[in-house]
Amino acid sequence: MKVYFISGLGADKRVFNRIQLPRGYEPVYLDWIDPLPNEKFSHYAKRFSRLITPVEDFILIGLSFGGMLVSELGKTLAPKKIIIISSVSCHNELPWYFKLAGKLNLQKIISPSIYKQATIINRFMGPGDKEMKNIVYDYVRRTNPEFIRWSLNEILHWDQNERPAGVIHIHGSNDHLLPCRYTNADYIVQKGGHLMVLNRAQDVNRILKEVLDGH
Repeated sequence: MKVYFISGLGADKRVFNRIQLPRGYEPVYLDWIDPLPNEKFSHYAKRFSRLITPVEDFILIGLSFGGMLVSELGKTLAPKKIIIISSVSCHNELPWYFKLAGKLNLQKIISPSIYKQATIINRFMGPGDKEMKNIVYDYVRRTNPEFIRWSLNEILHWDQNERPAGVIHIHGSNDHLLPCRYTNADYIVQKGGHLMVLNRAQDVNRILKEVLDGH
């Protein structure tokens, strides 16, 4: 069965380098597509869904912003499972300062370049090894500033207010970007940060095996 992986904002498929699926599952890594001018997240998800082959059983796994996208994809597709990692399942799980930033429309004021600064990345992504930092720094440097601005706007103004049925949520207890205490995670990785798929991959793999083997 195919398992479609979608990375988060500021990462590409390399962020899943240490994720190993049980036998019988084929990983497929999807890249983000460019949004249309002023495109809403729900419309973007419908366009993105064309990258997925719905004639056979499949599973969706999304990291961070990618978790929000797979939740949206679940509205128009019929995956066997939707798994989100280091993400939120609805707007209500965003921390209060994200909600405040959305009300103030700060994403329109702050330059996207600030999110490319190493100090900002280190603060929110948490500790990590050299490979992890290189992946994040390299991708963030290459990311279109307008894509960052669009993404932030859609995150802060996401209109999904309730958790979709069937979503399986894996989160880290030490996630500084999206603190675990605001979520209703099904599985909590102790000492896991926002990019625990890299520095706590063994724990994440164990949970994925449990979830997928129960399919």
